[in-house]
Formats: sequence, C-alpha cells, structure tokens
Amino acid sequence: MRVDQLSNMHAIFRSEFRFFHRLRVRWAEVDMQKIVFNAHYLMYFDTAMSDYWRALALPYDTTLQALQGDLYVKKASIEFHASARVDDQLDVALRCQRIGTSSMAFSGAIFRGEKHLISCEMIYVFADPTTQTARPVPTALRDILLGFEAGESMIQVELGSWQALGGEAHLLRAEVFVNEQGIDPVLACDACDEAAVQAVVRNRMGLAVATGRLLQHDPGVGRIGRMAVHRMVRGSGLGRELLQALMRAATQRGDRELLVHTQRSAEGFFQRQGFLVCGEPFEEAGTEHIEMRHPVHSDSIHMV
Repeated sequence: MRVDQLSNMHAIFRSEFRFFHRLRVRWAEVDMQKIVFNAHYLMYFDTAMSDYWRALALPYDTTLQALQGDLYVKKASIEFHASARVDDQLDVALRCQRIGTSSMAFSGAIFRGEKHLISCEMIYVFADPTTQTARPVPTALRDILLGFEAGESMIQVELGSWQALGGEAHLLRAEVFVNEQGIDPVLACDACDEAAVQAVVRNRMGLAVATGRLLQHDPGVGRIGRMAVHRMVRGSGLGRELLQALMRAATQRGDRELLVHTQRSAEGFFQRQGFLVCGEPFEEAGTEHIEMRHPVHSDSIHMV
C-alpha cells in the first residue's frame, strides 16, 4: 500500500527538463484511498509522450513511415515519492536521456507545483514494423531529439511565391480545409494565390506542417488567410510562429494594418495575438466567420 508521503531521496527538479505537459487529475483516476490509482501514472506519461512529439513538430504516423520503422516500449518503470489527488494540476516532464544503437531512454517526472511526486523511466526500441526486429535509430531522428534537448528550434518558416511553395501549401490546405472541414475543394486555392506571399513551416525532416498567405487587400492593408496547421501538431505554437512570420512580412512591406476573416473557432487565437473584432459575424465557405484587424508597427510584432 502506498502512503501519501514517501521517501524523496531521488528528488528531481523542474529545471532539469525542457518539456512539460499539463493535466488535471479527474475523479475517475483516483482509487479508494482518494489518490491517483498507480496505473494511471503510466497513462499520464504516455499522454505526455504524444505531446513531446508535437513539440518536435513531428506528426507521429507520417514521421515513422518516412523513417521506415516504429517505436516499441521495451521498459516502463515508475517510482512513487508522493501521491496526486483529484483535481490536482500536474506537470508531466519528459526528456530524452540517452540514445543507443537501436534504443532511446526517456526519463520523466510528475510535479505538483515545485513538488516532485513521481519518477519514470521509459525505454523504446526502434524496429521494423513488420518483423518487430530492432533497427538502428535513424540519424535524422537522433539529431532531432538531441537538438530539441539542446534548445534548438524544431521548425523553419519559409516565405516565397506560389510557384515555389504552392505545392506544399495546396496539400496542407486540402488536408485541413477539404478532408477535415468538408469545404469545397474549389475554395481551398484561388487566383489570389499567384500574387500573395506564401508561408510554409517545415519541421527538421523537411515536412511541411503549417501554411498561410499574405495578400494586399487595399493600399497599406494586408490580409492574412488560408492558415492551416497539420492536425497532429496543433497546440504546439506553430500557428503563432506562422502568424508572426506573416505579420513581419507585412511590416517589411510597409502595411499599416492587417485583417483576417477567421472562423469563429479561431477567434481566441487571433485575439491573443492582438487582433480585434470588427463588425458582425458572417458566413463564408459554409462556416461562421468574423473580421478582425490589427495595426501594424514594428514593436507589435514579437520576434520568434
């Protein structure tokens, strides 16, 4: 039986980690002692691992297919120091501890504030998905993991013409707008693309994971649109970095104001970047939209 306060001889500190995934303990996750049932801690770490891949800007399925392998758990161990209780807000920390020939070891910790509650070690083996026999960890994946833990950026934003970036932009728009949202394929791209500044965000494997464009709406007024982020990496800040790159391009062009016609579901995202609602909602491409505007000056564009 576990007790609430166990020996903390192996305490770990938050400063040892770059990556954190936040969650709140649900009622269904506690046991008769009114503390988190031990098996749920492994679920917490596994959920955090999915978010770790998002932080790497790597869509899991696409990435592993490109690397011609898959990851299999070889070992997962938990050490208890203190218990979490219902409604606690927890931070699940992960770091890639070491990479061997075919294995990768991750260390993890769960914190409630500064208090270290749980430790974890997880070892994955990179293997052939058909035979499940071990294969060497690909150099590309090794470099990405080591780069992330060293604090390097996981993405690169490229601005260019439709001729240069249109192929990748079109594929992302089709996936997000047409396949996910059911928008008419005819509306995914239009004649304005030829004159627009296109933006494509690529991860460290060169895969396009986000896109958007900047139009000249009126003299001195830029219009940002067609923003799309790959479903599996949303929530990792890619949309913000994409938007900031387009806003900087507008500043360099001399625009005095920016506008977007955004779906209502994305209204909060643009508000957090300083855009203000203008006018009443309207329908566009079969969904409710709102116009938002933002004055352009150099100190309003955050450097990323």
